[in-house]
Amino acid sequence: MFLHHTHKKANLVSAAIALALGVSSIGSATPLFAATHPNLVINAGDVDAMQGAVNTPGRFRNAFLASKKSVDESLQVPVAVPVPLDAGGGYTHEQHKNNYQLMYSAGVLYQITGDAKYAERVRDMLIAYSELYPTLPLHPKRRPDADNPGKLFWQSLNEAVWLVYTIQAYDLVRTALTDSEAEKIEQGLLRPVARFLSIESPETFNKVHNHGTWLTAGVGMTGYVLDEQELVEQSLLDLEKSGKGGFLQQLNTLFSPDGYYNEGPYYQRYALMPFVTFAKAIDNNEPEREIFSYRDGALLKAIDTSIQLSYNGLFFPINDAIKSKGIDTSELVQGVAIAYGKTGNPQLLDIAQKQQQILLTGDGLKVAQALDAGEKRAYDFRSAVFRDGKDGDEGALVVMRQKIGSDQALVFKPAAQGMGHGHFDKLSWQFYDHGSEIVTDYGSARFLNVEAKHGGRYLPENETYAKQTVAHNTVVIDETSHFNSDLKIGNSNHPELLFFHADDQIKISSASIDSAYPGVTLTRTMALVNDTDSSSTFVIDLFDVQANNNRRLDLPLHYNGQLVDTNFKLHSYTDRISALGKNNGYQHLWLKARGKPDAGLAQITWLNDNGRFYTHSTIADGRTELLFTELGANDPEFNLRSEKAFIARHDKTNAHTFVSVLEPHGEYNPSREFTLEAESRVIGLSHEREGKLELVAIDLKSGNSLLLAINGDVSATENASTSFTFRDKPYQFIGRGQLFSIND
Repeated sequence: MFLHHTHKKANLVSAAIALALGVSSIGSATPLFAATHPNLVINAGDVDAMQGAVNTPGRFRNAFLASKKSVDESLQVPVAVPVPLDAGGGYTHEQHKNNYQLMYSAGVLYQITGDAKYAERVRDMLIAYSELYPTLPLHPKRRPDADNPGKLFWQSLNEAVWLVYTIQAYDLVRTALTDSEAEKIEQGLLRPVARFLSIESPETFNKVHNHGTWLTAGVGMTGYVLDEQELVEQSLLDLEKSGKGGFLQQLNTLFSPDGYYNEGPYYQRYALMPFVTFAKAIDNNEPEREIFSYRDGALLKAIDTSIQLSYNGLFFPINDAIKSKGIDTSELVQGVAIAYGKTGNPQLLDIAQKQQQILLTGDGLKVAQALDAGEKRAYDFRSAVFRDGKDGDEGALVVMRQKIGSDQALVFKPAAQGMGHGHFDKLSWQFYDHGSEIVTDYGSARFLNVEAKHGGRYLPENETYAKQTVAHNTVVIDETSHFNSDLKIGNSNHPELLFFHADDQIKISSASIDSAYPGVTLTRTMALVNDTDSSSTFVIDLFDVQANNNRRLDLPLHYNGQLVDTNFKLHSYTDRISALGKNNGYQHLWLKARGKPDAGLAQITWLNDNGRFYTHSTIADGRTELLFTELGANDPEFNLRSEKAFIARHDKTNAHTFVSVLEPHGEYNPSREFTLEAESRVIGLSHEREGKLELVAIDLKSGNSLLLAINGDVSATENASTSFTFRDKPYQFIGRGQLFSIND
């Protein structure tokens, strides 16, 4: 049984509101039905509250007036519902996107103001679509080998997004339509689209994947509006109502117990919209389902985790990510508003203020009023492990944060493959400091909705470079990517998170994988530490490789900035360059220079646009070579960005540990023409292993040393005591690790 809200509009809006907003009353226009609409994200109580709020100065009224101005301008342009021709970014693709956005916004304004012009535009557009849609074949720009084609759009995913917005628009204006108009729209458009996305697209509809989430959300919301319980049940449980697919199974499977989405933050924010929108509709229609409490509050955790997986407003670019996406994306704006409406958590207001967008919904009103009242509290970005896999046992994404001078974040990725959008980059890392990306990840090779770049789709170089291991900051064996670039094998294997510890001075994590290459075990331990005596930061990296025979080991580090200095001689190729290799991403790297440091300390310093210097110090053994590369080889269409890296290459070995330290330091101020502390303070680096104990010593110019002691015993408890001797002096610590300051 469905639970509907009845909203009767005798006068629709008071004369005071109509006069204040400069709109005509619809009371004398087309007769309205006493119906059960709206009943999706916005309900009758929301409408009443919003109607009262638009007269009160503040954020909500400002958002309303801005939306009204924009929509009023759009109403001056004739209705355009073109025959679909273009892939992503082309005219028809963008026009259909603009149409669903306009229909939704106009529907909201109709509910708030009662002005007939908004409902009339939605009606006219829906009728135009109801005449076009039955005539459409599959989209002409669909991928020939794809099992998810659309009609209005090149893939059914976009069609589902269109339906999620359009069914809300219809819901918002349904009471302004005659029975014959509603019949034409429902029979000619809404039911055919829902049928096409469900029983005519079973592979995608039943798929546990973000595409499936959009399809089930659109069809399920259509079921609520059309009072078709069968559509709702199929959306929740799959077409056969078996529970093997559908929205609930997607909630069960796609998020870990910590709210981490298997494909990574970029697709987490994309999938968030259908999850939270459909959940809100479920909550409004069937509150007894307690959907926001389902699976220990998985959706609310997912919203929080989406925020946590960002730095300086941008998501960590894990897997197939476009690096410009951040917390102000429309999906997370919706998620934050809905989460605040459910929880009243004042920390969410901090994010809402950063988003600088107020939704014209009941939850958006709550956010606006709370911000106006000054109720926000600082959001707690924390060091944490975000377990991967539906049961939380398929590795994790680890985020280590501290605030030394400014916000810093180290992202360590012993996570699962991430399905088709995953990259072959087990145990990779990224680093952020002073608002900038310092140690980088490429993200995806794609120009979203740029028609000239392969129709806005993923570029060929996404497969040949961006997904390959050498594009990331992790070990490559024999110039071959993890799992030999086999997605099926990658999805069947994952790293093991060995431990994680965070306190005020040190954050440490370690993980291992023995399936990335046959006969090879990779173990990486990373730490973010701060020296309280000098208020400085160090990233410590121990990457251990154990193989069953001699192999070539490459450890790339992709950095953002201008190379400043090395403490070893470089042989640079200044008049002729060539690609570093032939396959697995190596064919896209120009070899610009190489050098072989003597045994001791190898140092590379670069300057970032944030005005800070970064020095990477490595223990050199006299055998390891440093290769300096720049992206762009074998790229005839200039699809790849020009990015820089250096690769530590250790040849013909079956066991090796890469030991390095990254140190932020100094300041470069070109406007005031000064440079401070451009040289590293590190003059020595050593590593010792005693059983499960790891000791890393950093010798500084001051004559002092920092010693990081790590208890690598995975069975050790937080109260475990460890004793050792270093440089003839005894030491002891409790727990996972400790940073000692040694004053010589």
